[in-house]
Amino acid sequence: MKERFSFAFDERFRLPLLAFAVSPRTAYVELTDDRLIARFGFFSCETPLSNVRGTCHTGPYQWYKAIGARGSLADRCATFGTTTAGGTCVLFHTPVRALDPLGLVRHPGLTLTLADPEVFETELRRRARLS
Repeated sequence: MKERFSFAFDERFRLPLLAFAVSPRTAYVELTDDRLIARFGFFSCETPLSNVRGTCHTGPYQWYKAIGARGSLADRCATFGTTTAGGTCVLFHTPVRALDPLGLVRHPGLTLTLADPEVFETELRRRARLS
């Protein structure tokens, strides 16, 4: 069974995000019975649910640290961001591809600024069998 979650788009950033093909139609997260699939315009991340080791709520953020597809030099995590209000950081056992299409750079976590982060976190934790 597949469930799709939408990103929370802050109107101030819709136009700049379109430059990277990020729109409500091209940015979403899907949970299947065994996979997490995040699409964000030109970028994507896909991993088995067995690779998810936890989640945490983060934010609010400063716009220049959160909007767009970006990587952090501090913790090597990636962000797919559409709002400064807050998001969910998904942590992985094995780092994943998200920003580099060749997979040379991998990320131990991925922050997602979804419209309903609490529902997403609950469902992800249930499907990944996290306590």
